[in-house]
Amino acid sequence: MAEYPGVENERRFPHEALHGVVRAIFERCSMAEADAELLTDQLVKADLRGIHSHGVMRVPLYVGKLTKGGVDPKGRPRVTKDATAALVVDGGNNMGQIAGVFAMRQAIERARTTGVAVGNSNHCGAMEYYVRMAIEADMIGIATTNALPTMAPWGGIDKLVGLNPIGIGIPAGEEAPLVLDFAFGATAHGRMQVYQQKGLPIPEGWAFDREGRPTTDIDEALAGLVQPIGMYKGIGLAMAAGILSTLLSGAGYGTESGNMVDGPIPGRDGQFYLALNVAAFEDVAAFRARMDRIIREYRSTRLAPGFRRVFVPGEMEAELERRQREVGVPLNEATIQGIREAAGRLGVDSSALQ
Repeated sequence: MAEYPGVENERRFPHEALHGVVRAIFERCSMAEADAELLTDQLVKADLRGIHSHGVMRVPLYVGKLTKGGVDPKGRPRVTKDATAALVVDGGNNMGQIAGVFAMRQAIERARTTGVAVGNSNHCGAMEYYVRMAIEADMIGIATTNALPTMAPWGGIDKLVGLNPIGIGIPAGEEAPLVLDFAFGATAHGRMQVYQQKGLPIPEGWAFDREGRPTTDIDEALAGLVQPIGMYKGIGLAMAAGILSTLLSGAGYGTESGNMVDGPIPGRDGQFYLALNVAAFEDVAAFRARMDRIIREYRSTRLAPGFRRVFVPGEMEAELERRQREVGVPLNEATIQGIREAAGRLGVDSSALQ
């Protein structure tokens, strides 16, 4: 099913070509080769899995952060507190992806229900990227991050609460793993920007205008508020995820990390990463077999009218990634132009995206 129906202004590019251009852009921003590779891998994989709000559309924004926005492209994450069962990581004010992968690797290395809180970080992209790292190590992964406030307390109209997404990944056996990655708003702010690029109204139920009235006008929505999922329940969950992501590491909660008018304050983002070692609790093979049974039972449901299939969380994205590795990554003209302009300013050859 097309995410943006009725729009045909996209072109497909081989993911390898896209990866090469974007990596070269980040290297020209003074990032280490390994960091540029990691950051590019996270963005391109997000696009491969259909998460375009966290994909290469962010390249111009990231370039601005790295070259003149106060983010340190050479910053190195480091452990600042080691309490055996928990670590606190200083992200070095580099991009959040660099700190995020460092932190999840630390959690996996400890491999025994170790929690890692990250401060002095920045935007870290899609959370599923980190929980899939844990899955590959036969672990359950949990990751949360703060976000700039785009929601109001339930019943209010001031932007005080971020979408603050959470990712959860659980390994299975023969079946694909269960992978959840969602924010506590009805949509991501970046997803609305994709709609704006395409000139589309947003669906009902996504946003309020500045006075707290429901709207489908994209400009009013971007100036206004994202609606929470589940009304007050979504706001409460968003607060909890944001607090986990920031208060444990001294990062900025809510308005302490910036706002949507002035932008984020470099180095004030925070994240929380947790790896649960299945083998510490249960035989891994038995756990995987039980997960397979749960997934198969889930799929066996009778279908409601209008549905041809149910998807286990993460399954749709995995199937889309397999297909788009073959047919190419779809990019709209605004995203293509943004990457080309960033490449041009940095002297990077972007002819692969012609």
